[in-house]
Amino acid sequence: MMKENTFVFHNGVEIPNIGFGTWQIPNEEAYDAVTMALKNGYTHIDTALAYRNEENVGKAIKDFDIAREKVFITSKLPAQIKGYQETLEAFNETITNLGVDYLDLYLIHAPWPWDEKGKDCTEENIQTWKAMEKLYNDGKIRAIGVSNFSKSDIQAIIDACEIVPMVNQIPFYIGHDQKSLLAYCKEHDIVVEAYSPLATGQILNSPEIKEMSEKYGVTPAQLCIRYCLEHETLPLPKSTHEERIIENSKLDFKITPEDVKKLDAIEDVRAK
Repeated sequence: MMKENTFVFHNGVEIPNIGFGTWQIPNEEAYDAVTMALKNGYTHIDTALAYRNEENVGKAIKDFDIAREKVFITSKLPAQIKGYQETLEAFNETITNLGVDYLDLYLIHAPWPWDEKGKDCTEENIQTWKAMEKLYNDGKIRAIGVSNFSKSDIQAIIDACEIVPMVNQIPFYIGHDQKSLLAYCKEHDIVVEAYSPLATGQILNSPEIKEMSEKYGVTPAQLCIRYCLEHETLPLPKSTHEERIIENSKLDFKITPEDVKKLDAIEDVRAK
């Protein structure tokens, strides 16, 4: 469920409605980037063991001297790690790296290893999810979810396990709105997080996006991030430049339904 400044998971946990993504930010740069994000009002930080920057993400949060409960921290189980015990061990590595006692959200990074994309890992994912349920029930994680999961991947979890995922983090941007998967997640009360809301910058030069951003008096990036919110998805923009970090959070405008439809009609730049 989407509220004014937060989304609410089906277990009642609230998450700030915009996150600071740290994908592709090297460990040596992550400290300064996360510090800038916290300084400029972000309270939702997204990382992953595979990003190899958890240590400096955690150090930045600790050094900023903000109460732990005031920051929502997400991390992810590496895509190639599957299985019950393997998940418990990887989780312990993550919280050690971050220097925290618990996570706010923990995700399975992908349903298959990145170098075996499309491989059927259904049984392994079920065992992995059962380990995550244990961590959740033990109070080590406030919410659990998945990333890059298709409808069938999620359904297999729902059919075999006790807890419906609270989140599915997927690539979502203008031209790639994943209507069918989004509808499925809404049906099951699964919050969709939108990573790469700017398509790693590839949509910012679109003439249609530029023209519409001028109409609203915002930047193309702000329009793209606001588009995610208009579709009730939670955007995770990232930057290492302070002016852009600030800009990406200034979203106090609305896109009209008519203009959202125009943006929906834009073709996927990555498909060309």
